[in-house]
Amino acid sequence: MKALNALPFAVFLLSLQLAACGSAQEDVPENELSYRSELLTVRQLGPNSFMHTSFLRTDDFGTVPCNGLVVRNGMEAVVFDTPTNDSSAAELIRWVQDTLQCRIIAVVPTHFHDDCLGGLQAFHDRSIPSYASERTRELAQAAGYTVPQHGFTDSLQLRVGQEHVRVSFPGEGHTSDNVVAYFPAEQVLFGGCLIKELEAGKGYLGDANTTAWSGTVEAVKKAHPDVKVVVPGHGEPGDARLLDYTIRLFQQAP
Repeated sequence: MKALNALPFAVFLLSLQLAACGSAQEDVPENELSYRSELLTVRQLGPNSFMHTSFLRTDDFGTVPCNGLVVRNGMEAVVFDTPTNDSSAAELIRWVQDTLQCRIIAVVPTHFHDDCLGGLQAFHDRSIPSYASERTRELAQAAGYTVPQHGFTDSLQLRVGQEHVRVSFPGEGHTSDNVVAYFPAEQVLFGGCLIKELEAGKGYLGDANTTAWSGTVEAVKKAHPDVKVVVPGHGEPGDARLLDYTIRLFQQAP
């Protein structure tokens, strides 16, 4: 832990680093950033949890910021959802290794869309093992995407350092394969595209089960009553209000 009188100097160094990063997305608050470049931002959520954001160009929604999560303990880290392409994924891997001084022991895409596994090959190229539900593996293969290496059916628990993370399938919603991840040590839930930021619209529904969506998020809320931080697949993180908002959103008529 840094001494108190070292904090102003550390803040000064951080401001210099941010100023030197070149052009970037202006809608991310600078005072919360751990890293920023043209391809990638990383925001610290807790002592050992970080939201990474990369950008996907779409025909329907323009350039969309896409979130993932990094959790660490000791010298190990787990990544949930890859950045959107191999270049931004390689940048995230370098950041985890160089800045956090951690070895990535697993990457877990939370569903089969390219905003979740578009950079998966970069992890495989560096011999980082990948895990996903068997349904995600099937859908990724059918779509012609890089396929996660190891499958699970309903849930997965991974040890990271002296802590653990849990991944579970709560039911259909955004897709038939969407899973959520929970880091109990900091009560952080990564909801992926199943969870919407406050005031968001319904987004892409091409593979959705809108009838089941609200009930699925209700199951997530029941399973994690003590959650403090909720990270959606797109937009701003928050607390359990994101779960309540998503439930209400998909209770409404189309």
